[in-house]
Amino acid sequence: MEQTDTPPPDGAPLLRARNLVKRYQGRTVVDHISFTVQRGECFGLLGPNGAGKTTTLRMIVGLTPADGGELTLFGLPMHPEQRAARQRMGVVSQEDNLDTDLGVAENLRIYGRYFGLPGALIEERLERLLRFAQLSDRAGQAVGTLSGGMRRRLVLARSLVADPELVVLDEPTTGLDPQARHLIWQRLRTLRDDGVTLLLTTHYMDEAARLCDRLLVMDHGAILDLGTPRELIARHVEPEVVEITGQGDPPDPATLGNPDGRQERMGDTLYCYTRDAAPLMERLSRRPDLAVLMRPANLEDVFLKLTGRELRD
Repeated sequence: MEQTDTPPPDGAPLLRARNLVKRYQGRTVVDHISFTVQRGECFGLLGPNGAGKTTTLRMIVGLTPADGGELTLFGLPMHPEQRAARQRMGVVSQEDNLDTDLGVAENLRIYGRYFGLPGALIEERLERLLRFAQLSDRAGQAVGTLSGGMRRRLVLARSLVADPELVVLDEPTTGLDPQARHLIWQRLRTLRDDGVTLLLTTHYMDEAARLCDRLLVMDHGAILDLGTPRELIARHVEPEVVEITGQGDPPDPATLGNPDGRQERMGDTLYCYTRDAAPLMERLSRRPDLAVLMRPANLEDVFLKLTGRELRD
């Protein structure tokens, strides 16, 4: 499935994947996927564990060769030997892979040298990056003594040392507390507003909704759908959701007056998807034995409908 957005008038998409394929030991983990990423947007990949997201990112950043299809980045064919394109991107991996024996600023300096940047240019950018990550007062502190949120901010700052046009982020806020997560979201929005293209994977649906201009949902290596968060919600789920929990077993829909719309059971909760929750809520008001929550549909509802509710390892 290839998205059909018209490229902006200033040129071709920054990234184009066409019929991209990757196989491991005879098993297809990325199955002929096609999509583009436009310059200056935040583009998200969503999917359960094993969907093929990280493998797709590894092909994009040149760590894994594709077994079929075409992948171009900045108009250049992308493969593990492609250095020119890799020089123009920053990468935030799931693991921070920082040098814990060195200080905060020294980690940035060494990373800048990997890109062959002059020492004077690295020092010029250093203060700005430390301010960006809110680590100016930690410049000389050993990385091993930093909190998880500080380390994650340092990894993000490190990805910006070479002033990239594209930043690729693989689950950038996993394991962080809400304060650290919100700070990183703020920094990513700043990058996007400054014209940096962002490509990320995440398991946090609120993160995807807050940050991403467009989302690609995939499972079993294939694209299930692609669009803006609002488009995906409108296409796949009813606008209102009523969550109903009873004592013991989940309530029987028949006892609720056969409400219109789609129902799903999950554990002790019945989910009722509807275009007008008012009649159902009126009936439920006469059931004090039930706990009821009404809310707008969201990306998590889309994700679960498209990929299922079963647990993935």
